[in-house]
Amino acid sequence: MLFDPALSATISAARADTLGDQLRRTAARLPNKTALIDGETELSFADFDRLANRWANALTDAGVTPGARVAILSRNCWQFAVAAYGAARAGAILVPINFVLTPGELGPLIAATRPAVLITQSALVPNAELAVAHPGANVPTLVEITEDLATASFSGWIPFEELLATASEAEPTTTITPDDPIRIMFTSGTESRPKGAMHSSRSLSSEYLSSVVEGGMTADDVDLHALPLYHCAQLDCFLGPDVMLGATSILLPGPDPATVLRAIEEHRVTKFFAPPTVWISLLRSPAFAEADLSSLKKGYYGAAAMPVEVLYEIQKRLPELQLWNFYGQTELAPVATILPPHEQLSHAGSAGRPVLHVETRVVDEEGNPVPVGEVGEIVHRSPQLTLGYWEAPEQTAEAFRGGWFHSGDLGVFDEEGRLRIVDRSKDMINTGGENVASREVEEALYEHDAIAECAVFATPHPKWVETVTAAVVFTADSSATPDELRAHTRERLAPFKVPTVVHVVAALPKNPSGKILKRALREQFSDATPASF
Repeated sequence: MLFDPALSATISAARADTLGDQLRRTAARLPNKTALIDGETELSFADFDRLANRWANALTDAGVTPGARVAILSRNCWQFAVAAYGAARAGAILVPINFVLTPGELGPLIAATRPAVLITQSALVPNAELAVAHPGANVPTLVEITEDLATASFSGWIPFEELLATASEAEPTTTITPDDPIRIMFTSGTESRPKGAMHSSRSLSSEYLSSVVEGGMTADDVDLHALPLYHCAQLDCFLGPDVMLGATSILLPGPDPATVLRAIEEHRVTKFFAPPTVWISLLRSPAFAEADLSSLKKGYYGAAAMPVEVLYEIQKRLPELQLWNFYGQTELAPVATILPPHEQLSHAGSAGRPVLHVETRVVDEEGNPVPVGEVGEIVHRSPQLTLGYWEAPEQTAEAFRGGWFHSGDLGVFDEEGRLRIVDRSKDMINTGGENVASREVEEALYEHDAIAECAVFATPHPKWVETVTAAVVFTADSSATPDELRAHTRERLAPFKVPTVVHVVAALPKNPSGKILKRALREQFSDATPASF
């Protein structure tokens, strides 16, 4: 400490840089600019700022103290954004929760984080009520985002709007530091039970700057948010940077293709993020050819690799669109590497280079860096990193062993410092002692004209322990037999990489962020693999 405690505290207050401070600074610069559009509701940055103050004070009035958790179970809406920034100003820890989870899945997450407040949209209240009946999941204050903004639909729930209306607009006086935890983001849980990654204003701010600088973002952007804000990709790669810059955000409750295309045309959207599965759904939509997408200049994808054939199709059908590939994970808030537009086709499939605030290595099992071109585990050091997993010191210690965060992803660097993701370590298929990257097999399948979507995963085999299995969805008016698809991949891959079984399905299971749930596919088809062939 350079000075006495009182002076040090005064200096710290003047140097404040928390999530709530970012919104206040933007509102001071651009008070009348449109911040959020949600259906018929339009909020300027000044409106957004005042509502965040009201929500922070409403939480304090309800007895929420710094460090207490505020859970939110909601589709995208203006109330979600206000809840996020208001909770940060109150020093509370926001806990966004996946709204498609069953009550049996929600209950343990609520019990684990013990929120003082649970915010839920009316349509989701029945599930929430079942969840809070789970042992240890009782929540003192239940808040409903209601359809008419004024009247609660369910007994015991307080309307969100009512709490806003009765709270003060004054700037909250709660003291918050940049390293205080303000967020618990659950990992996607596509492979295992979700873990609660804790983040601070510092980790989020560092990530926002990385996204802005490496992702070509500006205050002139009109950004469409159709993927769920409970997921860190939409919330912290896009909404957070938009607020920091002063860009305009259009909120949709979900990524329905026709609705997305209509919103891009109506609001002259310039910027849009979606995983490859959603980009594919837009390209396949009958509304695509009729929509005016001339305003759309920046496109982003992540959560999974974009099939090379789809990249070519996007370039052909949207020649003015620049694309960025964002790779990362929840623990990095979440972006780690970015592949820029000028390398999309020349280095298709690459995850790009580490971003501004991230240092990345590829290491062997002992944590030693491996040579360029050699596969190893991807590890990171960064101010963007999680503070650790909520109430899980052993998992945290394991993830941070050796002073680096171990991602669980397998990758390889090229000579120019670009990272290629080989696979999730759990998605690497070991068949008869040979390692097969599911992604490589998926790329081969996508080269077949009949394939709209596919997923490759391991299923048990009595002789080889694991075998390569594929689930495929066909494009409209197209089809192929499993044997034809196997022959197609055999022309492109070594024999041990060819799927032994191909399942034709109507749709692939996904979470709301667009990630394909390979765990669900493994469970569904674990008994469907022939004993021999």
